[in-house]
Amino acid sequence: MQERESWDAARAAAIIAGHAGMEGATLPILHALQEAFGHVPPQAVPMVAEALDLSRAEVHGCLTFYHDFRREPAGRHVVKLCRAEACQAVGADALHTELLAAHGIGWHGTTPDGRVTVESVFCLGLCANGPAALVDGEPVARLDAATLALRLGAA
Repeated sequence: MQERESWDAARAAAIIAGHAGMEGATLPILHALQEAFGHVPPQAVPMVAEALDLSRAEVHGCLTFYHDFRREPAGRHVVKLCRAEACQAVGADALHTELLAAHGIGWHGTTPDGRVTVESVFCLGLCANGPAALVDGEPVARLDAATLALRLGAA
């Protein structure tokens, strides 16, 4: 898992300035901030708004509309579990329930110790090999609880 930088306003300003001249710069800036910091810190929203002559609400709307953006740091391990129909047909719902119960989190989110973040995605293109997930960015097909525990270092 890639180490993320701690929040630094000067670093954020440099990232924003490096993308501000692009047409449609909002999404590239948000992606670059998340790449650097592991999430889009709330302090960055007014900086992006000012740089792009947008309202804070417009930037916030972009940030909350797209599911790939995080407003809080992710856990050390990120599990993006497919919840599309093909994966559901081969047990993704039960795996999702078991995963959340095992880590004591709700519909999605991060464990209190910051170890695991669980997110739902809708189709990873591994439909014939479900249930499928991205575990720390790596696709995993025919996923089950034991395989997931091994991937997360819990077994």
